[in-house]
Amino acid sequence: MEGGADPGDAAWSLDLTSPVRPQIHAGLRQRIIRSEIAPGTALSEAEIARRFAISRQPVREAFIKLAEEGLLEIRPQRGTFVRKISKTAVMDARFVREAIEANIVREVATRADAALVARLRKQLIAQQAVPAGDLYDFMRLDEEFHWTLADAAGRLYGWKVIEDVKLQMDRVRYLSLRSFPQAKLVRQHTVIVDAIEKASPDEAEQKMRDHLRLIMDDLPSIEAQQPDFFTPA
Repeated sequence: MEGGADPGDAAWSLDLTSPVRPQIHAGLRQRIIRSEIAPGTALSEAEIARRFAISRQPVREAFIKLAEEGLLEIRPQRGTFVRKISKTAVMDARFVREAIEANIVREVATRADAALVARLRKQLIAQQAVPAGDLYDFMRLDEEFHWTLADAAGRLYGWKVIEDVKLQMDRVRYLSLRSFPQAKLVRQHTVIVDAIEKASPDEAEQKMRDHLRLIMDDLPSIEAQQPDFFTPA
């Protein structure tokens, strides 16, 4: 397409009875995080507006918000491009996430809560049932697992902070699931639940830290497989 890449599959449509800008933002955001629109790809405001038969204003506003989130780079007189993945940003997000979630799971594990453990065990069964390679469903269930812990601890604001900072980390997580077994993540979730069931906050905290540090081990391999997706520094 002249001026930029096709921003997604043909199934992506808009509900023109609802505000358009949030839909454009959400659609592009999802596709960038999943690398369905590859890092470095040029996007055209005019092409997206033409595709959906809308004005360019909501597309421009969506681009600005995505740039603020670190997913797009708007270069005056040159165009708009999907930002490559910054390893520094990934590590910063991991640090913040670990700091918050280690404390969340520690709080949860200070008391025995049979109902919570049963809920988490049910989630583990659902995670195990996801077919290998179904990245989107597995990521949805992974998010649900971590959100449930934040909810149980009464720390949903902490989860909101995590959501706001982990976009670059999520981009790497989608890439890692293409090469690394989902079963490994389910096993890590399982030992976290085991520690919660035993009301062992020290163990639960350490297992969560181990889980969230996995990306540090995976990142070099992922970068080697997709070097064009990452910034040099």
